[in-house]
Amino acid sequence: MTVAPRAVNHTIATPANAVTMLRILLAPVVIAVIYLYAPAWWVLTFGFCAMITDRLDGFLARKYGSTELGTFLDPLADKVMVIGALAALVALGWVWWLPVSIITARELAMSAYRSKLAHSGISVPARQLAKWKTWVQSLTVAFALVPTVMDEHRWVVTSMIWLSALLTLVTFCQYIVDGHKKAESV
Repeated sequence: MTVAPRAVNHTIATPANAVTMLRILLAPVVIAVIYLYAPAWWVLTFGFCAMITDRLDGFLARKYGSTELGTFLDPLADKVMVIGALAALVALGWVWWLPVSIITARELAMSAYRSKLAHSGISVPARQLAKWKTWVQSLTVAFALVPTVMDEHRWVVTSMIWLSALLTLVTFCQYIVDGHKKAESV
């Protein structure tokens, strides 16, 4: 028997929020491990385990109900983890700073725009392409962590980081359009 999800509420102490907070606290550890020890299979496995906590977080939110805090913190946890990992790859010299800067600028602008909409009582759900964008970014980091990829197949990671940047720009435009439509209908 499954429990029906509750409506969004103001509760802070929920299983999903606990996992989200763990993801935020785990991000600096993941970033440091990537910078200090990559590429290595164990680093890839560690990063993968950190990444799948996002799925656990979503499962728990659907099962027990989402909260306003969780709705805010979940995308933040994704951003901290992915941008931090990408920054580590830049610091290692494995990816160029420009696509990572594009991704970072979009995420900061998106957070500001979401906050502006939220203050007006407007919520715009992420489109499927935005979810794929996050996965492409995560897979870019994953490929870079595989031993020998950066030595023998750097072009794969380079192509993926630029695809990530492109998806980042497209989904930003989609979100802006969706936000304007919702704002006009209010």
